[in-house]
Amino acid sequence: MGIRLGDEAPNFTAATTEGELNFHDWKGDDWAVLFSHPKDYTPVCTTELGAVAHLKDEFDRRGVKVIGLSVSSLEDHRGWDEDIADTQGAALNFPLIADPERKVADLYDMVHPNASDTATVRSVFVIGPDNKVKLTLTYPAATGRNFDELIRVIDSLQLTAKEGLATPANWTKGDRVIVTPAVSDEDARARFENFEAKRPYLRYVDDPTA
Repeated sequence: MGIRLGDEAPNFTAATTEGELNFHDWKGDDWAVLFSHPKDYTPVCTTELGAVAHLKDEFDRRGVKVIGLSVSSLEDHRGWDEDIADTQGAALNFPLIADPERKVADLYDMVHPNASDTATVRSVFVIGPDNKVKLTLTYPAATGRNFDELIRVIDSLQLTAKEGLATPANWTKGDRVIVTPAVSDEDARARFENFEAKRPYLRYVDDPTA
């Protein structure tokens, strides 16, 4: 059974490049991103790990911890880290799980037999402070993940969690946002600036977090 939005993110203990950790203890009350790679020394994933390392300040600013996973060994991880630093201009600055027995990969349904019965698919999980899964993404092997888009989605998720607002198509931080049906016109006018009702069900306000 795959993991669905709203499910509690399964806990695990695993060896990582930063030592053994218990996922829920390591995550604490923060947001987290768990993302997987088929195996070490793969070209697309090399660029992805470098991209995430470059974005560490952006994740930190949002209170988000990042952790990667590969079915390769810690020894391979350490060698791969050198390649990532050399070719991408940034070394790993977040833990990378070594999962050669696929325990975590199976727990999170990251092994899809139709794609490969030996390696993880390239999955992404965004997990909230309540340990509930807020977002899942699965990418094919040849398409690099867009981590700027992941930052955008995290901004949206955090806005919803904090303010109870929604975000329209192609939204980026600072754009106008949508009042959810659970909030009345009266409450929206009292709480937010520049309330505008395009339709009774489509109501905009300025982003209060911008």
